[in-house]
Amino acid sequence: MNYTFESLRDAYGDELVRLGERDKDLVVLDADLSSSTKTALFGKKFPERFFNMGISEQSMVATAAGIALCGKKVFASTFAVFLTRAYEQLRQSVCYNYVDAKFVVTHAGITVGEDGATHQIVEDIGIMSGLPNMSVIVPVDSVETRSVIRYLHDETTSPFYVRLSREKFPVLNQRDYEYRPGRAVTLKDGSDVTIIAIGAMVRFAIEAAETLKGKGIDARVINMSSIKPLDSASIIKAARETGGIVTAEEHSIFNGLGSRVAEVLGENSPVKMKRVGMRDSFGKSGSAWELFEYFHMGASDIAREAEAVFREER
Repeated sequence: MNYTFESLRDAYGDELVRLGERDKDLVVLDADLSSSTKTALFGKKFPERFFNMGISEQSMVATAAGIALCGKKVFASTFAVFLTRAYEQLRQSVCYNYVDAKFVVTHAGITVGEDGATHQIVEDIGIMSGLPNMSVIVPVDSVETRSVIRYLHDETTSPFYVRLSREKFPVLNQRDYEYRPGRAVTLKDGSDVTIIAIGAMVRFAIEAAETLKGKGIDARVINMSSIKPLDSASIIKAARETGGIVTAEEHSIFNGLGSRVAEVLGENSPVKMKRVGMRDSFGKSGSAWELFEYFHMGASDIAREAEAVFREER
């Protein structure tokens, strides 16, 4: 397939600048990684509203909460693995107080690549989803990233966690796409099995569906970028219309997309299900895209699991 690849980080930085031009109360914080998270674009344009908090994520989170409580709109960024250092501050200062602070992290998952296991966090979706009042979004491409950032700024007043990548992702949405909370997007309809995916895995899900088509299996592909709130209705509908479900995530299969989908199915419409993702392991240093094959998370792996589910259901 021919894709146009674009950086989600660049889209985030550009959108912050656009929002800063029309909102004098927008404040951005970073933990000494602004050139990588792309918040430096905002800092260069609006230095009086940009604060580099240094290598102190706990201070950044607590400060973000305080600024938000003063009535400002706050976005704070760092690498995904480093924000978990501030779990207590996120819980106590942000979520408990239901403050209007947005945490947009980059370099999540195994697409961090050569930086290796210490930087490849694959547990963060579970950590953040477990916090009361915290919403969690995993944009699929640069188009959705821009729309998510606008939505968070214009239409929300609660805590959010947005998970971005180091790598460029293929553009899968039309340029006029608009994000809506708790709404899954069906990228390909199908009647035999459903693949629910997030982030980098959506591309592989689409490719897996093409492989399955060659075997006479009609696969539905859903982008579930909104992890919390979750589009339970779409999951139940897919289970009742197609039978088996396969989830695919650049994250641990525990406490991530797979676990959340399984909860919905177990309570509403039990069907055969398989989960593709990190299987209770840390990452490894290597080329970002080669790691998907190493950990059996590529398009061929998704297709194999979807075919198995289809056969079992029948």
